[in-house]
Amino acid sequence: MFEGTGVALITPFKEDKSIDYDAYEKIIEYVIEENIDFLVPLGSTGETGMLNEEEARACLDFVIKINKGRKPILAGNFGGNNTGELVKKISNYNFDKIDGILSSSPAYVKPNQEGIYSHYMAIEAVCPVPIIIYNVPGRTKSNIEWDTTIRLANSSEKFAGIKEASGDLIQATRIIKNRPEGFIVTSGDDEVALPMIAAGGEGVISVIANACPGYFSNMTRHCRAGELAKARDCNFKTYDLHKWLYVEGNPVGIKSAMEVLGFCQNHVRLPLHTMSEENYNHLKECILHIKEVADQEIA
Repeated sequence: MFEGTGVALITPFKEDKSIDYDAYEKIIEYVIEENIDFLVPLGSTGETGMLNEEEARACLDFVIKINKGRKPILAGNFGGNNTGELVKKISNYNFDKIDGILSSSPAYVKPNQEGIYSHYMAIEAVCPVPIIIYNVPGRTKSNIEWDTTIRLANSSEKFAGIKEASGDLIQATRIIKNRPEGFIVTSGDDEVALPMIAAGGEGVISVIANACPGYFSNMTRHCRAGELAKARDCNFKTYDLHKWLYVEGNPVGIKSAMEVLGFCQNHVRLPLHTMSEENYNHLKECILHIKEVADQEIA
C-alpha cells in the first residue's frame, strides 16, 4: 500500500489560524488527480505539533471523508517521547479506514538503540494496523541505526517499512540490502529520493508533492521501472525548488508554494513563522517557472 509516492499533506489555515477545510479539500483532490499513490496527513509537514488532539482527529476524519477510499491513508500523528502515553493513545484509537500509521522515533530525550527498539515493540504490541517506522534524526536528534531497523523488521511483520529521512544513503542501502522480504524502504527526503529508489527503495513520502505531485510521482514511477533517464528529467525539473522549500524550514516553504499556486494561504502557527519577503519572492519565481514548463508540456 505504501510504495510509490506518498504526499505529506500540509494542513492549511485561515488568517485566524483555524483549519481551512475548503483549501484542504482542494489540495487532497489535486494530489489524487495527479495520481499520487497514498496520503500522509498529520506528519511534521501537517504541523501536527501545533494541533491539539481534537483538531488532529478532525483533520484525519476529513481526509478519510474526502478520499472516499481512493488512496491508502498513512496517519502521521503517532509519534512522541512518552512511550506509555503513546501506547495508551493507540490502544484507544479508532482506526477505521486508516491503513497504517507513521511513527517517528522519540524526540528530545535521545534514547539509546535498545530504548528505541523497546519503544517500537511496545507500539507493535497494541497497534492493529501496519506501522511505518520514521527515522528523522534532524528533528529527533537521535538516529535509528540501520541494524536496529533490521532488528525491528525481523521482530514483527507489523512493521511494514521505514521512512528513512536521515539523508544517509549508506545507511539506507544497508537497510535495503539486509531487510526481510516485504519490508518497504521509502525516502523521507525529497532530494535523495531518486538515488534511494535507484538503490532499491520503494518510494518517497514527499513534501514537494503537495505542489508538484505529477512530476514527483512520475519520477518515482520511472525510477522504479528502471527508466532512469526519464526519472532524472522529472527530478531536475523540480530540483531547484527544494532549496526554497527548506530555507526557512518545513512546512513554511511548501505552504508559501501552495499559496503561489492558489490553493491556500501561507499561514502557519507559532512557533513557526511565515517566510521572509526575499525568500518568498525567490520561491515564487521558481515555482512559477516549474508551472510554466508543465503547462507548456500539457499544451
